[in-house]
Amino acid sequence: MKGHALLDGKVVVVTAAAGTGIGSATARRALEEGARVVISDWHERRLAETAAKLAADHPDAVHSLVCDVTDEAQVQALVDGAAAHFGRIDVMVNNAGLGGTKSVVDMTDDEWSRVLDVTLNGTFRCTRAALRQFIAQGGGGAVVNNASVVGWRAQQGQAHYAAAKAGVMALTRCAAVDVAEHGIRVNAVAPSLAMHPFLAKVTTDELLTELAGREAFGRAAEPWEVANVMVFLASDLASYLTGEVISVSSQHP
Repeated sequence: MKGHALLDGKVVVVTAAAGTGIGSATARRALEEGARVVISDWHERRLAETAAKLAADHPDAVHSLVCDVTDEAQVQALVDGAAAHFGRIDVMVNNAGLGGTKSVVDMTDDEWSRVLDVTLNGTFRCTRAALRQFIAQGGGGAVVNNASVVGWRAQQGQAHYAAAKAGVMALTRCAAVDVAEHGIRVNAVAPSLAMHPFLAKVTTDELLTELAGREAFGRAAEPWEVANVMVFLASDLASYLTGEVISVSSQHP
């Protein structure tokens, strides 16, 4: 996609960016908009493959670091490593999340806690580390969180994921006012259904058809369509927008 220099000169960190989903699409769109990008993921092989693909089109603008967002030390190492490699960071895109389908009646403590730890606590850890880095650099910067429309609405079997994403929305709003004095913006996107190969592997065709039918356009979003909104929120075009959750969908409260 042809860029418009929306992120020219900025350093962008993207979590859960390996593979073909929203994270890698956001990394690619950020590169197309002139950014230097640090991608991270817990899966080392997929991360290396994604980094190689991105670097083929954008040499010297891509760096990768393995990071499990449930580990505070690894999160700090990601932020420190990104800043050391490119001299600073300007944008943190928190894309890491974990789902699953299980009724509350049958859900175990471990299943509940694992989804919350990756999706909500991981977003908190990365947000906190990025905000501290932004402040140490003298202020400014943007955090873009990946929430979900299930943070607003009920969906069967999604209590843990919905609770986590609702928490991401609340974290976004509160963090935004905590750091506004430093000129830092914190926003989120709330996609509904973004189609990519991994989702197709873990979801039935019947459910995907049902979910797509709820969409205004009658189809799932492409990952790059969600990435475009993330790029906008990361850019200076959104200079007066903070504490907001933007639905990349017709589904909202």
